[in-house]
Amino acid sequence: MTPAYDIVIVGGGLAGACAAALLVRHAGIEPQGVALLAGELPAAAAYQAAAEQAPPELRVVAISRASERVLRAAGAWARLDQARLCAYERMRVWHQASAATGADALCFDAADIGEPNLGFIAENGALLRACIDSFRTAGGTLISAQLAAAAFGPEGASLECTDGRGMSARLLVGADGAHSLVRACAGITVRSHDYRQLAIVATVRTTRAHENTAWQRFLSTGPLAFLPLFDGSSSIVWSVDELQAPELRDGSDAQFNQRLEAALDGVLGATALASERASFALRSMAAESYVAPRCALIGDAAHVIHPLAGQGANLGLLDAAALCEAVAGASAQREDPGALRVLRGYEQQRRTHNLLMDAAMSAFHSGFGASGPAAWLINRGLGAVNRSGALKRAFARQALGTAGELPRLARASLA
Repeated sequence: MTPAYDIVIVGGGLAGACAAALLVRHAGIEPQGVALLAGELPAAAAYQAAAEQAPPELRVVAISRASERVLRAAGAWARLDQARLCAYERMRVWHQASAATGADALCFDAADIGEPNLGFIAENGALLRACIDSFRTAGGTLISAQLAAAAFGPEGASLECTDGRGMSARLLVGADGAHSLVRACAGITVRSHDYRQLAIVATVRTTRAHENTAWQRFLSTGPLAFLPLFDGSSSIVWSVDELQAPELRDGSDAQFNQRLEAALDGVLGATALASERASFALRSMAAESYVAPRCALIGDAAHVIHPLAGQGANLGLLDAAALCEAVAGASAQREDPGALRVLRGYEQQRRTHNLLMDAAMSAFHSGFGASGPAAWLINRGLGAVNRSGALKRAFARQALGTAGELPRLARASLA
């Protein structure tokens, strides 16, 4: 007999795992009615043993206050090793035409808005494992298989996995990344933009302390960010042109360290690689719709933005919270969670916000990459913001993720 679920989430990334944990806890659906189709995952015990001894993961994410609340609601935050989180208390942003400590640099501090920090730098794998453990503990069904095909009908979605098993769901959630098979099966089109750049990521050590500060310098070739890590090292995200990227990614450690130190204008002193280097292409993508009958998209399946503000993961977590809110409302009214009317409410809450964020990131990328008179104007603009207490507080609120309309689970901190 083919298993039938109320909701199946496809995709074992952070947005999908968090959505699964939220749905079994807050959507008013029996936990066994929610399944997460997540492919191959490491065993929890093996992951924990490795994490306790390991250096920081190569892939980290900046978690805003709003996202922290969502993860608390998902039952994931309490499962994290708090010693491996790094709270960042300040952000310093400047253009290459100015100095990091100059009048035209923008620096805002959590203390300016009465907050202990602006967020946390957390390891992606640890967040993922915490969400999945919370989901399983609450009674959800974790399926280690990959989707092969999906078909949508008036009563639900039919799924076929690569291992031959099948299942059905009243609602299919696509959380399967930028190349989403769920999105393709639902016939949802996308628009995309290629920045013709790669982001190089690595962990580095510096002779000067990171001061629990997120540092970002805008260069003509793209932004360079240093994110503080729990052990005193920093995670870098360096956006560079496609032609320049292979030399930086594959060249000698000594050459890379020298060029990285120069790119940050020596603000943190000498740098030394403490990990391998990896890279990923920079693109933006937006689905023309987030929903279709019996289908909803969240996270990278719905939108991909430039990483210069580190908001990609946060947007996906807010999607998960908003979808849970929509399904919970339907459950309270005894409505079908896969009904298009229900899903439209989720789309209306999230799509406009995400599109505005995408547009803002594209504008920042274009503007901060300018030189000459345009660079002078940008510097003056950063300086003006830095001298305005009201504007600085507004920027800090944006960094916290607490500005604008938020899903209920992102507004209240739940244990």
